[in-house]
Amino acid sequence: MSIITPEGSQQPTQNDFVRISTAPEELCPFMLLFQYAHGIFPWHEQKGKTLWWSPDPRCVLLTANVKVSRSLRKSQRKFVVRADTQFEKVIRACANTREHTWISEQMVQSMLRLHKLGHAHSIETWNGPNLVGGFYGVAVGQVFYGESMFSAETDSSKVALVKACEKLGQRGFPLIDCQLGSEHLVSMGAQFVPRQLFTKTMVKFANNKRFVGPWTDYFDQ
Repeated sequence: MSIITPEGSQQPTQNDFVRISTAPEELCPFMLLFQYAHGIFPWHEQKGKTLWWSPDPRCVLLTANVKVSRSLRKSQRKFVVRADTQFEKVIRACANTREHTWISEQMVQSMLRLHKLGHAHSIETWNGPNLVGGFYGVAVGQVFYGESMFSAETDSSKVALVKACEKLGQRGFPLIDCQLGSEHLVSMGAQFVPRQLFTKTMVKFANNKRFVGPWTDYFDQ
């Protein structure tokens, strides 16, 4: 099982590791969606090989239970949240904000293919004409698997997450999969659930109604 610090940061262990794949074809849209639907996601590469993970426990944020602090409410008035207007910029910003990123060029291209097919989405925070934060992820049925976030201004990624909970909750998404927990996610209401329960729940919701295609108009409402 993962190691969870008192603050809520999650450190994966070997027990969270599923397998290594050597075939680039496993990052094709069909295989990615199949793996996500079963709670497995790609994370890091090792000499060109993809590592697949399924943490136990799993960090999730229930869309109905997101916590919004007083300071975060003030930040919400500062920003505008949009979806799917600059997907590539979001994923590259997520990669560039980390010194040792797992978001390789191969992963970027795989996610771009999923985005063009209407399965991968970016939730973006804007301050006037500037993209200042957000995150991206993959939707399978009524499950949204959050992948990575970036924040160029204080609270910008948190504002995107709050808006995503609101909009996805209205569409019947019970939660956002955060994959691995962090202190700031826990502060916003994220919680840890056993892998077995997570997988069982996700298989159910992954087979529900699909919202394929851009989410831009829906987030503008």
